[in-house]
Amino acid sequence: MNAPTHNIHEYSVSEISGALKRTVEDTFSYVRVRGEISGFKRAASGHLYLDLKDDKACLNTVCWKGTAAKLPFKPEDGLEVIATGKLTTYPGRSNYQLVIERMEPAGVGALMALLEQRKKALAAEGLFAPERKKPIPFLPRTIGVVTSPTGAVIRDILHRIEERFPCHVLVWPVRVQGEGAAEEIAAAIRGFSATTTPPELLIVARGGGSMEDLWCFNEEVVIRAVAECPIPVISAVGHETDTTLIDYVSDKRAPTPTAAAEFATPVRRDLLYTVQQHGLRLDQTMLRRLDYFRDRVMQLARAIPNPQTSLAHMTQRLDDWSERLAKALPHRVAQQQERVTQLTTRLAPRLIEQLLTRQRERLDYAAKPLQALANRRVTDATQRLRYAEGMFDSLNYKQVLKRGFAIVRDAQGRVIRSVSDAPAAASLQFHDGDAPLGATAAPKPKKPKPAAPPLQQETLF
Repeated sequence: MNAPTHNIHEYSVSEISGALKRTVEDTFSYVRVRGEISGFKRAASGHLYLDLKDDKACLNTVCWKGTAAKLPFKPEDGLEVIATGKLTTYPGRSNYQLVIERMEPAGVGALMALLEQRKKALAAEGLFAPERKKPIPFLPRTIGVVTSPTGAVIRDILHRIEERFPCHVLVWPVRVQGEGAAEEIAAAIRGFSATTTPPELLIVARGGGSMEDLWCFNEEVVIRAVAECPIPVISAVGHETDTTLIDYVSDKRAPTPTAAAEFATPVRRDLLYTVQQHGLRLDQTMLRRLDYFRDRVMQLARAIPNPQTSLAHMTQRLDDWSERLAKALPHRVAQQQERVTQLTTRLAPRLIEQLLTRQRERLDYAAKPLQALANRRVTDATQRLRYAEGMFDSLNYKQVLKRGFAIVRDAQGRVIRSVSDAPAAASLQFHDGDAPLGATAAPKPKKPKPAAPPLQQETLF
């Protein structure tokens, strides 16, 4: 065995890879890297693989599934971001990479580009369509508020509602900024919708802040929760100049949380004043209507004649008709008696006999043509029957036998049509009887043909 020519320690590949991994991870255990996303792809496992690059270098980057689900935006190629994590090595390919623990868009310009992209995508789905907007109830009995339980926002809303029109307010406390805030806001909106007695109106509110502070109200999970909510929603996020995507999908946008409370409730004093004014107008209208109908009744009363005068006139007419009826009734009875007498005279037996005689003569006169027609019909039918008998006799095969022909039959009586079919025992059929073949037999007496009864013509009438 050859002796070593030097004393330098020899490392295996795994040893040198492990040493490099420890060195890199210890030196760069927490770094923030700014760069542009390139080669972005989402694996089937849910992990994200991308490169961060600038004009001189490129850094391999990986974001595990759990971290990727918490990202506040959707990464894409060309977007400049700030990634926070640690550097490590991947011995399988002898390269180093950044494991992302947090990532956010780099600057307002990137956020605005991402916001505009998300706005276009959601608008294309129709989530911002005006026809989807639900009307705000005029006087809700219960109002749900999704906001932070601490701070001036909830106090302003409660104070304004108490001042305008006190009603029942349910507060669902959530975080309105930072990681996980969007999921809590969406869960609160869906939670209000899933209650057995949901509020009649929802207010999603937050105070002012930067775009980064208000970013959770631009998240897709919040936008879809508002779009799916069956309860009307008022968005009151930020100041009047602040605009988030929840303002487009909500049923009404309020410039401030205080304005949202004003949109949600009417002023109780204004309602009382309006009711009083309507009551006064109703009273005045009823008084005017009563005066009108009173005058109308008086006018109609003057136009109606005196009932006593009308009854006296009708009584006089009744007396007149009664007197005329007493005189007309006997005269009418006499007229009817005279008419009955005339009709009785016309119904004498002699007149009835004359009428029967005339009717009998008319009947005899009408029956003569019918009798002649019936006789002709019988004569024609008799001739046709005799003609049919002659045809039957002429077509009867026994008439052919009378001319010297015979039929050869076997023992079973079947007709033999060929010599090859002739059996030993056969018989011959003549017109006056049957005889065995080859023997002389006494002819069978011919049964006399019954004579047809003579046709008679009957008189129908």
